[in-house]
Amino acid sequence: MTLLSRVSAAMQRIAPLSLAELKWDNVGILLEAAQPRTAASRVFLTIDLTSETLREALDDPAVGVIVAYHPPIFSAWKSLTMSDNKQSLILRCASAGVSIYTPHTSLDSCEDGINDWLAASVGEGAVVPITPASPEVAAAAGQHNAGSGRLVTLATPLPLSAVVERVKQRLGLERIRVARASCHDGPSDTQTLVSRVAVCAGSGYSVVSAATTTTSSSKVDVYLTGEMGHHDALAATAAGTSCILGEHSNTERGYLRAVLAERLQRELDTDNGDSGSGSVSVVVSLVDKDPISIE
Repeated sequence: MTLLSRVSAAMQRIAPLSLAELKWDNVGILLEAAQPRTAASRVFLTIDLTSETLREALDDPAVGVIVAYHPPIFSAWKSLTMSDNKQSLILRCASAGVSIYTPHTSLDSCEDGINDWLAASVGEGAVVPITPASPEVAAAAGQHNAGSGRLVTLATPLPLSAVVERVKQRLGLERIRVARASCHDGPSDTQTLVSRVAVCAGSGYSVVSAATTTTSSSKVDVYLTGEMGHHDALAATAAGTSCILGEHSNTERGYLRAVLAERLQRELDTDNGDSGSGSVSVVVSLVDKDPISIE
């Protein structure tokens, strides 16, 4: 098997593409190099494929496949030119013999995926998908707890400030944006404790807002996501739901090193033992970062 075939098969076991938002997302093998690097034995993980992360990958002659979480090819192109930044990244990969695989929303929705990792940051409790995958899709994928977003019901309710600190620790951030509803503001002894948190990495308002119902017993206390619109945050806080915003890719990036690198390495090691295709190593980008910082 080629390195790309092995990576694709391994990622399919981790995050089946059937779990992705296939109506709009672009996932799977996005670029298959016509002439792969002959000595390639390394997989490079990054959230975003940028000029900086691509340079880092191509400078390593062992890298043969880039797993870019966000699809570097998304909308249709009528031409491929070096004058267009996004297109130039793809052309440089093809020229260098490096292929690209993207999991995106399949890795969000799968069991032990990005949203489960992010949900674990708020504390112990029951975790379920906000919008479960259909029974047919879940059964075919062999993942019965897959679906969009996660709803966490904490075993022990916490003050909002405690949840914020836990999220900052998980994401490795010194500062984070918080929109406090009035029930979570003011003197600490008068604040409502947080019991239910809706979680979705990235730009997740459309997902977390689906967890909110009109019944007070099912009220969501906090939305945890990467980014939200100004008016969406106003609407949420007016309804008594605070928002924790870690910035888009900050809510995703830590998963690569904490979970995916090891899982993919394990799958590839198993594949190597079964097929005798040769050992492969998995590395995570050191320069990949969110474009937004709070200074």
